[in-house]
Amino acid sequence: MSFWPSVVVATPAHSGVGAALTYRSELSLAPGTLVRVPLGAREVLGVVWDCPSQAPAGLSEAQTRDVTGVLEGLPALNASWRQLVRFAAQYYQRSLGEVALAALPPQLRELSSVQLARRLRKRALAASTAGKDALPQEDGGGANGPDLSDEQRESLLALARAQAPVLLFGATGSGKTEVYLRATLQALQSHADAQVLVMVPEINLTPQLEARFRERFEPLFGTGALVCLHSGMTPAQRLAGWLAAHTGSARIVLGTRMAVLASLPGLRLIVVDEEHDPSYKSQEGARYSARDLAVYRAKVETEALAADAVALSQASPHPPSTGSGQAKPLPEGEGVHTPRCQVVLGSATPSLESWHAADQGRYLRLSMPARIGGGALPRLRLVDMNHQPKGAVLSPPLVAAMAERIARGEQCMVLLNRRGYAPVLACHDCGWKSGCPHCSAYRVFHKLDRTLRCHHCGFTERVPRACPDCGNLDIAPVGRGTEQVEEQLAGLLADVKRPDGGPARVARMDADSTRLKGSLELQLATMHSGEVDVLVGTQMIAKGHDFRRITLVAAINADSGLFASDYRAPERLFALLMQAGGRAGRDASFVTAQGSASELWVQTWTPQHPLFAALRAHDFPAFAAQQLAERESAGMPPFGHQALLRADARTQQAAQAWLNAAAQAADGLPHRTDVTLYPAVPLTIQRVANVERAQLLVEAASRGALQRFLSAWQPVMLACRSLPEARGLVRFAVDVDPLVI
Repeated sequence: MSFWPSVVVATPAHSGVGAALTYRSELSLAPGTLVRVPLGAREVLGVVWDCPSQAPAGLSEAQTRDVTGVLEGLPALNASWRQLVRFAAQYYQRSLGEVALAALPPQLRELSSVQLARRLRKRALAASTAGKDALPQEDGGGANGPDLSDEQRESLLALARAQAPVLLFGATGSGKTEVYLRATLQALQSHADAQVLVMVPEINLTPQLEARFRERFEPLFGTGALVCLHSGMTPAQRLAGWLAAHTGSARIVLGTRMAVLASLPGLRLIVVDEEHDPSYKSQEGARYSARDLAVYRAKVETEALAADAVALSQASPHPPSTGSGQAKPLPEGEGVHTPRCQVVLGSATPSLESWHAADQGRYLRLSMPARIGGGALPRLRLVDMNHQPKGAVLSPPLVAAMAERIARGEQCMVLLNRRGYAPVLACHDCGWKSGCPHCSAYRVFHKLDRTLRCHHCGFTERVPRACPDCGNLDIAPVGRGTEQVEEQLAGLLADVKRPDGGPARVARMDADSTRLKGSLELQLATMHSGEVDVLVGTQMIAKGHDFRRITLVAAINADSGLFASDYRAPERLFALLMQAGGRAGRDASFVTAQGSASELWVQTWTPQHPLFAALRAHDFPAFAAQQLAERESAGMPPFGHQALLRADARTQQAAQAWLNAAAQAADGLPHRTDVTLYPAVPLTIQRVANVERAQLLVEAASRGALQRFLSAWQPVMLACRSLPEARGLVRFAVDVDPLVI
């Protein structure tokens, strides 16, 4: 007898291949089974989506190919995971296989059944060994954490009772991480197989959070209880972490946005830390929002748990015991008895979408406005650069304030969201600038290795000895980056002494200085130990870090975010400045002992801007209300809904011509009147790696109207690839809920 499994494989949406391909198998394969199947001349990994015993109508055996092999020993991907992938593919207008296979570790696609069986045996042995050092949970009890504040205790009680997604609005230093830790413990103790997903926006936040979670939970659940999943891991490490999560041996998964699609069969809690961060929105491939998918995934998991509970109660009239694999009743007042998967979105500066959802009652907003230990939030000091010496990168008052802090043994942090020495190298005689030959952008001058480097395509050259156009030897950097600020600070603070009599030490942390393996952990360790007095860096230092001795934070180029063309620019700048300022004064006892106060210095040419008034008062609700009022009047998200159709082509004319042709072809669609299509325009950086890029904006008053139109438009876009306007088209993609327009 033959079976006819429908298998999804990695095919992009613009390929025109259907959602699933039909194969033939002698075995009945459960949905979610991983198999190897032929695709053209290749053999690829696929996921069984369905396995009927009869061939689809009109399909004969001669037209199908056999399943090559089954990855035995690996549990099937469960129904909740498949529903999540199906939703992501439909909502973000991608093919089912593209999303499903991108969620699996790359190395899994290369392993044979024999190699996978060997890995699974090693993992089972390691898991059994790791579990031996775990203490009984009754002995751990979570009491090894610090005493909770009243706000933390109230938030945990409200979280346990909540029936909706929770927005944890806590000031920087208010102890949100401790709430995550306690909520994780409650979730893990609620069921013997419970798992928790903790997400962070960037890889550099992983080491610090990982250390805290390991310290708290490895004594209770063993050394293999926590695994990480992010793009900075090797393929072997990602495979090992994914297998541990999929088989249930890992109780806690800590990762970046890719972790939201990991297979977690026992998921009970999802934590999205710094939920406002734009890094949660993917900018390539399936352009999904990990934050939004986390909310949807919690809903799916809760529905599955409720269905299982109903089935269990119908099968047995007696309440289940608390043995292995059965739910424990929660203590009185600690929560409800209905099993659920909770999602917690935490931030000191929530996204306006999440804030609006809480205003509407779709999310439960919990507030923690006070800092642990009673510490005060940093005081804002605006420096009007109109009154400072001409050409000054760092104002004299700021340098003097930093010198005083260093002399008292305190640390400072300087934020400049631009790496390299200078954004451009220029000749003032002929006007030559260090443009990239492959992109419509300038190559950045990096002084340390004397290179001009494009941060978009990676093209790198040595700095020329003279101007390539006129031969002038006097070519000079224009603008400033973190390398230049680090160099200038080292000179300005050369005479400043630390309390031990040593010279002030300046360090830099950005994507360049943390490129090598282990360099990030080393730099964080030197900062925590007090070896560094001033840390200069990009936005990667502004969020999530718990530097205990920093009392002064300075932002030296804040105006660049005030007048950007993107309507989200004020929201991003306010969040960045509040998050950066939150690194100061986190240890109230240290600040009190020093006899000082924490400060946030902002150098600006427009100190009268209303954004700074809200920042001075640390009044995010007022800022959010003002921004939401503006967006509502303009019909912008979250009051309207958007999507972008992007096209890459060999010429800008070809990219725009195809976009406009696709828009014209949509005129006859039934839902065309529900949306507004704007003419095609180039992207801000319109050429990258010799590929021209353009985009077309789609707007709708409701999410449902936008989705209906995009679904109907997809086959039209595929058909437009055969038009004369498609000559030169390289690829196209739909970006739903874009963050950058």
